[in-house]
Amino acid sequence: MYTMNYTNKLYTNITLVLFILLSSIIFISCSKKSDDVPEPKPGHSLGIASIPNLRDMGGYKTADGTTITRGLVYRSNQLYNISAGDMISLTKLNLKNVFDLRTAAEKNPMPDELPVGVNNVWLDVLADVPASGPANLNALLTDPKNANTELGDGKVEALFKQAYRHCISLPSAKTGYRKLFLSLADKNQLPALFHCATGKDRTGWAAAAFLTLLGVPKEVVMEDYLRSNDYILPMYDTLIQKFVAAGGSPSIPKAIFGVKEEYLNAAFDEVQTKYGSIEKYFSEGLGITVEQQTALRKLYLKD
Repeated sequence: MYTMNYTNKLYTNITLVLFILLSSIIFISCSKKSDDVPEPKPGHSLGIASIPNLRDMGGYKTADGTTITRGLVYRSNQLYNISAGDMISLTKLNLKNVFDLRTAAEKNPMPDELPVGVNNVWLDVLADVPASGPANLNALLTDPKNANTELGDGKVEALFKQAYRHCISLPSAKTGYRKLFLSLADKNQLPALFHCATGKDRTGWAAAAFLTLLGVPKEVVMEDYLRSNDYILPMYDTLIQKFVAAGGSPSIPKAIFGVKEEYLNAAFDEVQTKYGSIEKYFSEGLGITVEQQTALRKLYLKD
């Protein structure tokens, strides 16, 4: 009898130990699996079909090893003709402010569609040259043969490089980008989103300047910039095919609807020529003090 009771107790204790060990293994395994789930890659689309170039600016590592906090600032193409399901996804970002960098001619026929309660701020950075640059090239594509003459042989690239230099030098650009970056430096105005029409040029410069000021390496900034090609060019595939079928050069619409390294480099060259560094562009060009720049870095960067 004693032997049986002892055996039963021993069996029970062994079973309990095994249960505890098994539970621990399962817990550790589950914890490890959770830790192993990768975060979305920095700079990649959030996968909202109506807004294909919508991306979180966070997740990137800086040269000194810190990381930009996710969920504070986003970039995108225009927020128009958004499906009901995608509006739910946009609402989940809990945005407080949306900054629209488009011209009046772009904005008025296609106004932002926003979740209830989101503040809409219009900052027309190209207001001083409303009839030039990327905002007004689409009309030329209706006449492919004329477009070949007017925009071929590097002409469209030259127009875009000039537009990027305008993003640095125009008074309207300085005013608009100053307001944008000062707002992004205020935690009470976040989360926020900024956009233009396709989210690649005016938005592309804003994103590049923001990442560069925070210390993201230039080659990574360029990769982020060029990623717009992955999300925007497919939107215009049918138009490009029709343009080419009518005798147009395929390089022209791709140069208009896509981005190239030489475009962004034109902006950085303008910064270097006029100010000497991104920090001086912010302080001397935009009037954002060194102290405000430091505060912006502290707001977004974490170890």
